[in-house]
Amino acid sequence: MRLLVIGYVWPEPNSSAAGSRMMQLLNCFYKNQWQISFASPAQQTDHMADLSTLGIQTEHIELNNTSFDHYITDKKPDIVIFDRFMMEEQFGWRIEKFSPDSLRVLNTEDLHSLRQARHLALKQNRVFQTEDLYNDHGIREMAAIHRCDLTLMISEMETKLLIEKFQVPETHVYHLPFMLPAPTKINALTPFEERQHFISIGNFRHAPNWDAVLQLKTDIWPKIRKRLPKAELHIYGAYPPPKATQLHNAKEGFLVKGWAEDAQEVMQNARICLAPLRFGAGIKGKLVEAMQMGTPSITTQIGAEAMHGLLPWNGVITDNIETFIDAAVSLYEDKTNWLLMQKNGHEILQSRYQAQEWEPKLINRLQLQTKLKESLRKKHFLGLMLRHHSLKSTQYMSQWIELKNKLEKE
Repeated sequence: MRLLVIGYVWPEPNSSAAGSRMMQLLNCFYKNQWQISFASPAQQTDHMADLSTLGIQTEHIELNNTSFDHYITDKKPDIVIFDRFMMEEQFGWRIEKFSPDSLRVLNTEDLHSLRQARHLALKQNRVFQTEDLYNDHGIREMAAIHRCDLTLMISEMETKLLIEKFQVPETHVYHLPFMLPAPTKINALTPFEERQHFISIGNFRHAPNWDAVLQLKTDIWPKIRKRLPKAELHIYGAYPPPKATQLHNAKEGFLVKGWAEDAQEVMQNARICLAPLRFGAGIKGKLVEAMQMGTPSITTQIGAEAMHGLLPWNGVITDNIETFIDAAVSLYEDKTNWLLMQKNGHEILQSRYQAQEWEPKLINRLQLQTKLKESLRKKHFLGLMLRHHSLKSTQYMSQWIELKNKLEKE
C-alpha cells in the first residue's frame, strides 16, 4: 500500500496525545511494510519525531497552491489520511480531482466541534446540548466527515454521536482507540512508598489543559495543600506561556515545571495524577499514561469519558470540587486503596488498548474499505451531495486565494 498522511502539524509524541496517536498509526503501517509519506504545511519544530527512522518520506506542502496538484498526481497514493478536518478542507478536493482512486480517510484525534461547543457552554455557565454542535465549526467538521470514505474515531461515545445524530453511515466510521504495547507488570513499577507529590500534565496550547491548571491553582490545590502541607503539585506540559510560568509558587508547593524530557518518568515518580477537566473530547492521553505508569488519577466525567467502558476507574471520577479534593487527599495516604486503583488501570489497558488487537483490525478495515470504496461512495448520498460542485466553497475559496497571491506577486 502507498500511503500519504497530510498532517495538520508534524507529530510530537512527547508533547500531546494527538502526537502519540499519530505515531501509533504510523508504526502500525510501518510494521505492515506500507510505503509511507508524511506531508504538512506546518513549520517543523524542535520536538517533532524523526520520521526517517520509520523510512517515512517527508514533504513540506503549501496551502492554496497548484504545486500540490502536481505532487499528488505524481504520487497517486492508494490511501490518503487527513490529520484533522481542516486538512480535508484544504486538500480533499484536490485529491478527489487529481487522484480520484485514492481512499480518503479522516483522522479526527477528537471531535473538535464537540470540544469547542462544550467550551462555549462552560463559558456561558450552562449544560452542553447536542444542538450546540449546530454551528459553523460543527457544520464544517461534519461536512468533512461525510465527504471522506472513512473516519477514524478515538472515542466510542463520539462514534455513536456521528452515527445516531449526524447520519454518518456505520460503513464510513471506525472506532479506533489508542494502540499501546502490553502494559508493564505492576511489580516492575515504582512502588507506593518511593513515590511522592501530585502531578498534572498536558500541552499548554490545548485549552482544556490550561483551564484545568487554573482550576487547580485557584480552587483545588490550596485546599489539598492545607491538608497535606508537605505535598507538592508538579505541573508539566509543552509550550508553557508566561501566564502559566507566572503561577509558579514554591511556598505554595505549586511548581510549574513546563516541558518534561521524559513524561513517563515524571508520571511514574508521582503518587497521584490530577486532571480536573471541565471540557474536552476524545480520550485523554495523560490519563492513559497515568495507567501505564501505575499512577492513580482523580478526574471528571469529561476526563474519563469513553475510556474505561464498564470497568472500574483507576482512581476517582467526580465533577464536584470538594469530592475531588477529598478523593485526592484520601488516595494519597491510603496505600491499600491506591494499589487497588493501580490494578484497575492495568486491567483497563489490557482489555481496551492493546496494539496487538487493534493493529490487525485497522489494516483489515482499510484494505476492505479500499476494495469497496466505489460502491460505498455511490450509496452515501450525503457524501455525494457534499462533493457536488455547487457545494465546494472550500475549493473555490482556495482557488481565489491562490489567484490573489499570484496577482500580488506580479
